[in-house]
Amino acid sequence: MKTTFPHMGNTNIVVKALFDYLGIEFIVPPACSKRTLEIGTKHAPEMACLPLKVNIGNFIEAMEKGADTIVMTGGCGPCRFGYYAEVQKEILKDLGYEVEMITLEMPDGDIKEFFRRIRRLIGSQSMLKVPMAINKATKVAVELDRLDKLSFHTRPREKVKGKTDWVMRKFQHQVNKVHGPDSIIKLIHAAQKELNMIDIDQSFKPLKIGIVGEIYTVIEPFTNFKIERMLGDMGIEVDRSLNISGWIIEHMIKPALHLRKNRPYEKAAEPYLNSMIGGHAQETIGSSVLYAQQGYDGVIQVYPFTCMPEIVAESILPAVSNDLNIPILTLIIDELTGEAGYKTRIEAFTDMLVRRRERGFAVNEYILSGN
Repeated sequence: MKTTFPHMGNTNIVVKALFDYLGIEFIVPPACSKRTLEIGTKHAPEMACLPLKVNIGNFIEAMEKGADTIVMTGGCGPCRFGYYAEVQKEILKDLGYEVEMITLEMPDGDIKEFFRRIRRLIGSQSMLKVPMAINKATKVAVELDRLDKLSFHTRPREKVKGKTDWVMRKFQHQVNKVHGPDSIIKLIHAAQKELNMIDIDQSFKPLKIGIVGEIYTVIEPFTNFKIERMLGDMGIEVDRSLNISGWIIEHMIKPALHLRKNRPYEKAAEPYLNSMIGGHAQETIGSSVLYAQQGYDGVIQVYPFTCMPEIVAESILPAVSNDLNIPILTLIIDELTGEAGYKTRIEAFTDMLVRRRERGFAVNEYILSGN
């Protein structure tokens, strides 16, 4: 059995840590590219959202390298992610691919089926090894998010442009050559040390922008045209409302263990959206409120075309913008989105934020919509 999985930001590194520890043979799909998207767009339903199309491309590229088993997490609620696995399985079957799909999701009254899927993955190994593997992989996710956050701080302040990108590219190249979660964490710490050694302008006060929206387009750099790097190169510090470790801990581990969740965005979103409607809509609203309260200069919402939860969130964000005096830009992405136009809109938004800061935040600026 040769296992593969979809790309989403640094999740491939987390899964590598997990599978290395469990001794599972796997094939990492090539990094998401134009070819990946073209393959997925060709075979997926026209109105399917962008993540599903990119995932299809990931799987086909991995199967070209010999993968025969796909592992995905599952979901629930109105977001279509809940039935991605079944749709993708049928698409691949129609294309003639003989592939096994293993969906790991919280058991809904059928704990035996959940453990059967785990057993299928780990073979004859003891099930007692699984919790330790999950713990180590989660630590990798936490350290990866700390590394990203440090790069977001360093990039706009670096005196020699490109130093942060060089460290991050070097890390991405080296991480594929090490084995096991402990070695990966050691490499992350080395990259963190290198970032801390970069000469930065301590007196520079960059604009600060919060990134909110649908998790895949927020985290996967191919789908958002490397927005964090783009803004950092423009001298802007960014923060992501969503990250891999938070998703693992808050949406997978804590629900499974019936632990209290740490979701401050729920309270922040209450005046605007007081219930979970699927996807990350409530998190988009609540995080935008929190960014405003923390003094951020602006917020950018990113989501794939036809994503219903984020469409609902977008319709509410003008009220958040007006009430809390924070500009919000919405970017809707699909396979036809052009990078030049996308970048132009971001540049116009950031220019407005600069002028707004120069005027001392006196005027409540307008909201820029993706419509």
